[in-house]
Formats: sequence, C-alpha cells, structure tokens
Amino acid sequence: MADPLKDLRTYLEWLQEKDSLVTITDPLSPILEIPAFLRKVMYSKGPAVLFENVKGYPGWRIAGNLYPNLNLFKQALGVDKLEEIGLRLVGMALRSPPTSLRGKIKGLLEAGSLAKTLPSKSRRATFTDNIIEAERNPLEKIPAFKTWPLDGGRYLTFPLVVTKDPVDDVYNIGVYRVMILDGRRAVIHWQIHKRGAKAYFDAEEKLPVAIVVGSDPATMFTGVAPAPHPLDKYLFAGLVRGRGIELYELPSGLLVPANAEIVIEGYVKKGELAEEGPFGDHWGYYDRPIEKYPVFHVEHVYHRDNPIYYGSVVGMPPLEDAIIGKAIERIFLPIMKTLLPEIVDVNFPEYGVFQGMMIVSIRKRYPGHAKKVMNALWGVGQTSLTKIIIVVDEDIDVHNIDQVIWAVSSHVNPSRDVLVIHDTQTDALDPAMTAPGYGSKLGIDATRKLPEENNGRPWPLQVEEDPGIADKIDVLYRKYFPTSG
Repeated sequence: MADPLKDLRTYLEWLQEKDSLVTITDPLSPILEIPAFLRKVMYSKGPAVLFENVKGYPGWRIAGNLYPNLNLFKQALGVDKLEEIGLRLVGMALRSPPTSLRGKIKGLLEAGSLAKTLPSKSRRATFTDNIIEAERNPLEKIPAFKTWPLDGGRYLTFPLVVTKDPVDDVYNIGVYRVMILDGRRAVIHWQIHKRGAKAYFDAEEKLPVAIVVGSDPATMFTGVAPAPHPLDKYLFAGLVRGRGIELYELPSGLLVPANAEIVIEGYVKKGELAEEGPFGDHWGYYDRPIEKYPVFHVEHVYHRDNPIYYGSVVGMPPLEDAIIGKAIERIFLPIMKTLLPEIVDVNFPEYGVFQGMMIVSIRKRYPGHAKKVMNALWGVGQTSLTKIIIVVDEDIDVHNIDQVIWAVSSHVNPSRDVLVIHDTQTDALDPAMTAPGYGSKLGIDATRKLPEENNGRPWPLQVEEDPGIADKIDVLYRKYFPTSG
C-alpha cells in the first residue's frame, strides 16, 4: 500500500492532479455566499473547490466538497474497496487489541501488519508557526460559515473535536458543529449519545477540548466514522489511513494531529451551557427547538502560514455528507456481517439522510429472522439511531430501490410484518420526533414468509422463464435487436 496522503494540502494537490479540483478566484464571503456556491457544486456532482479570495479574511483560503465521489475517496485511501478498511478493524478486534494509547501495545504489535497503524508523537507541528492568544478574539479571525439565512450565527461545520475521556483514558475525534458566540467563546453541539458528551459528563469540573480544522482525508473522515466505543479514535485513524498518525502535544496535554491546518485549544466547564441554533441541518430543516449545549472557551488558536479552512455544508440531500455516509456504509459492512453473519448487504439511501432509513438483505433461515435482525441493529452502535429498517431476502439488491419497493409491496402484510418500537432513543435532529432524541422506530419485514409466519401456507412460487425457451429467445432477440442489452 502507498503512503497515505500527508495532510490537507497534499490532498488538494492530489485532487488537482486528478482534475478534481476547481480554484475560485472571485471574491466570495463565508457568510452565505461560499456555502451557496458549494451546494450548487455538490448538487451537480461537481469536484472539490478551493476559494482563494475570501471576502473579509485576507490571507485565508477555504476548501470545500473534499469528498466529491466514492471512487475518489477509495483512491485517496489507497484501497480498491472500502470494505477492506472494515476488515482491518474486524481483524484487529479478533486479536483483542488495546483500546487506549497506553494500553497493551504488545498485543497489537503481535498482530504483525497492524503494528504500523499505531500513532506516534511528533516534536514538531507546522500549525504552531502562528499562535493567536485568546485576548485577541481569535474566533473572529477564522472564516467560519453562516450556511443558511436563519442560522443562529457562524459555525465551524467540519471541526474535529478532540477530547480524552477522563474515565476510559481514550481519545475521541468527533465532528460536532460548533456555533461561534464571540471571539473567545463557542457552543459545541454534541448530542447526549455521542462520545464527546460522555467525556463531558465524566469530567469533574473542566474538560480540555481541542478543535482541529483540516488534516489528511482519512483522519478527517475518522471524525465522522462511528468507531465502536471504547476504541481510541487515533488507533482507528491509523486503521483507516493504513499507517499510524503523528500526534503533537498541546500545552493542555491533549494530543492532536500534527498535520492540522488550524487548532483551537480550550476547555468546557461542567454546567456552563448556552443556547445553540437554529441551524439548517442535513434533514433539510432548521433545528427545533433551540437547546442548550456546553460553552467552549478558547485559550489559543494555532494555524499554518496561508491557512486553509475546510467547511462542509448540509441541507436537503444529497450533499457532501451523502458521500461520507456511503463510505461509512461500506467500511462498516464487514463489522455488521461479523456481528450478524446472516447479513448480505446494506444500503443507507442518500435521501434517507443516513439515520432515517436502512435497507438490509439477509439469508433467511427461520421464522422471525427478519425481526431478530432489526432488533439486533437497533441495539448496537450508530444503527441504534436508525428510524426505519427494511429487511429483504438475499436475492433483492438493496441498492435497487425498485426491487425494494417490489419486495415491500408484494411481501408485506402490515398487520403481521410491521414492527413499531415506541418511546426509544432516536436521532436528536430528526424533525418528526416528539422530542429531541426521543420517539419511535419502524421495522418492515419484506422477506418472503415461511409457513410458520403465513398461517401454515407455503409462499407462492415466483414466475421464472423456461430455461430452454429463454436460450432460444435470447438468440433470436439478438438477431433483431443487436444493439440492445
């Protein structure tokens, strides 16, 4: 495997070589204008974009749409199939790896090729070339986006929020939106089920936090990926990259990626909350109601010379987050198959905004098998937030929505095959729920029913062509329609 891309700048150069980067020299503002331009590019399935003339922020550049399609994403990570990355994680799990940076390193070293995925410490980080103290209101100097007209303020939209859990002593990198209050304070929107929120609740009084903007493509993706707790996210980043990441220690003691463009060092205090929002999110709506989240206090901001800010945008799908969601789907499929060997394939449809809907095909063996799979998926990891799960037989292509609609229409008796779970955990941003993070779930068993599930009756035979007649007709068809499929 080739060496991973070094940092954000190397990634942009790589995209340029692939003719997948457009440079914009016209002056545009990060307030509404650049987000609107990026949405236009994303809806048209366009390339990555680099804005070199950021209105109001001389010396800064902005990168966007860094994950324009799955093919480029695979190439950037150096794999033929994204499932290869999931298999690395499965292989490590079967070897009982350490979960923390100070864990049982020997166990991971014995895993052979996995040893190279361990993180290492660096004495030097280029982002320390420029340091802005809190007294200079550094958040005002960062070209954070106002994405939609009614947003409550400017937001860091793809921040890698770094925390170390006070109890488990493991690092987390989470992409949680951050609303800027003023030059020294912001609000971190980590939902209650997120690992950042756990670290916050486990802290005694004050929790050190670092916000990283811009890194290599694999490490940035790691911030979004739902790595199972308590696996250290820096270890997971090494698995995604195929090589361990270099980390730099800040004065607070937190380790951050040494290849970062921007690092914002600070802390949150227990019990200090502020209203956050509204924000136009990936469901295509402004959040409601406005809730309170922890206040982040800035101590220092570090950045490279001629810094590049990375901002993503969300809204009505499909935008850049749809590509990221598909990458998560493919990478975590081997893990789901390990937990549930009956799973054949899964699809999180891009218009299902990832948490809204999941389609899963299974090798069905016994009555109630589909409902068993639904409940198992609702009981683990990120799929615990999925609102609607549709289960189909293995011969149904989960990525062919027409086949799925046929299966739902022809295999479902609603009184028998629909499962509703009341009063349970849901995605806190789902606008349809009764309260943020609390509502119901829907399961649809669209598999063919066994006699035990169908009042003792066998399922009807599906129509099929006579093999001999089909071969004869194929030959004749090609004679009269030589250019047809």
